Amino acid sequence: MAKLSIRDLDLAGTRVFIRVDFNVPIKEGRIKDDTRIRASLPTITYALKHGATVILASHLGRPKGGPSPEFSLKPVADHLATLLTRDVTFAQDCVGEPAVTAIAAARAQGNNLVVLENVRFHKEEEKNDPAFARQLADLADLYVNDAFGSSHRAHASTEGMAKLLPRAAAGFLMEDELKYLGGALESPERPFVAVLGGAKVSDKIEVIENFLGRVDALLIGGAMAYTFFAAKGLRVGRSLVEPDKLEAARAIMARAAEKKIRLELPVDHVVAERIEAGIATATLDVTDAAIGDRMGLDIGPKTAARYASVLATAKTVVWNGPMGVFETAPFDAGTTAVAKAVAAVKGTTIIGGGDSVSAVAKAGVTAEITHISTGGGASLEFLGGAVLPGVAALTDA
Repeated sequence: MAKLSIRDLDLAGTRVFIRVDFNVPIKEGRIKDDTRIRASLPTITYALKHGATVILASHLGRPKGGPSPEFSLKPVADHLATLLTRDVTFAQDCVGEPAVTAIAAARAQGNNLVVLENVRFHKEEEKNDPAFARQLADLADLYVNDAFGSSHRAHASTEGMAKLLPRAAAGFLMEDELKYLGGALESPERPFVAVLGGAKVSDKIEVIENFLGRVDALLIGGAMAYTFFAAKGLRVGRSLVEPDKLEAARAIMARAAEKKIRLELPVDHVVAERIEAGIATATLDVTDAAIGDRMGLDIGPKTAARYASVLATAKTVVWNGPMGVFETAPFDAGTTAVAKAVAAVKGTTIIGGGDSVSAVAKAGVTAEITHISTGGGASLEFLGGAVLPGVAALTDA
């Protein structure tokens, strides 16, 4: 797992291609949330301080394989210049003469910082086209990947070109992801507790199966719990259930029992006719048939307390997925309770991307979490045991 770090590179006088994740929300030319841009700053400033010409590349949105003004990275380049209080050269394309000219100009002017236009303006990016990867690689001497959230895709800028340059290293953001997510899987301090929520079992099967050989306790919440309830023959009303995953749920429960892993399902839940703020709700035990044709939309207070008691014993925690429809009150109480319980853990706490990041922010405990992954889908695949192409392409330490 150990990969070369940007710290291991001799950067002075070199052109360093850094794949970043600048896929940020933009409205009317203005950045609405610059969290991902700020997350890349330590790697960018390190490379600049060590004498490199820094070439930044990213995708933005889903353009259909050609230039599209609303997906241009020019506003990002302008915002980056403000954050760093220095000039940033913007290249009108990510390859060819515009890119070569922009890099030469940045070196001549001494700002040494270039943002390339959206790599997805070329359909060859997502196809990992060898010729396109070669065009990208020809711009630089060294490669750094600091875009963990894009590393589960074998694209030209995340995987193809990394193999064409002498050394491919991890940036600081990537390094942290591998350190914390990899550490949780390979050498966690125990007890190790995983909390999994979200809508579907199908989204988390690989993660659950990978965790079953590693964790001491697995706490399940969210709509995915109802597939387990249905597998046990409980009444679930109109709650979300994946009928084709009932057998998988039974197999997971059987395997957990066989390995003597504590697998916890909710014991009570908050039910309602529909997802709507202010709607009448009832809190029932999960065995209570009074759910009728209502839906389970959050874990109940007994479950929240039970999960908090398990978390209180933990030394390592990984959490991915909310406990209910946390975007809508009053179905956010269970997720908020779990967020606060995770934040109170005296050990390493890792939020595995996606909605869980929003949940800890909403609960006001972001600063108390050890590591918050930027990965989303990449975090899930990594935790599920998958080899990420963008990580595998990096030079081994």
